[in-house]
Amino acid sequence: VQLQASGGGLVQPGGSLKLSCEASGFTFSSYSMNWFRQTPGKGPEWIAFIGNNEGWTKYYADSNRGRFIVSRDNAENMTYLQINNLKPEDTALYFCTRGAIRTMSVRGLGTLVTVSS
Repeated sequence: VQLQASGGGLVQPGGSLKLSCEASGFTFSSYSMNWFRQTPGKGPEWIAFIGNNEGWTKYYADSNRGRFIVSRDNAENMTYLQINNLKPEDTALYFCTRGAIRTMSVRGLGTLVTVSS
């Protein structure tokens, strides 16, 4: 099982990014997925969840509601996280996980997002 995030980088405040997480080694369509982020010295922060049910149920952390959009493409074994109106406090390592909401039993390598002018 592998989960590999990508798409991070240096972005100015107010900008947008679309992060990707490529899954392999399992039947992607059978699993729900989450996005988390983590900054040095802090524990992981859950951001968003997308189910594997018909209609793909989505949940977001209240603090991020409105700026983050989670999606998936089962044909490509990918899940995505669109982040709009980026703020310096969004600077973190972002990673995806497989499984129930807010779980990290299966996590992948992250991608670093830096928001700075």
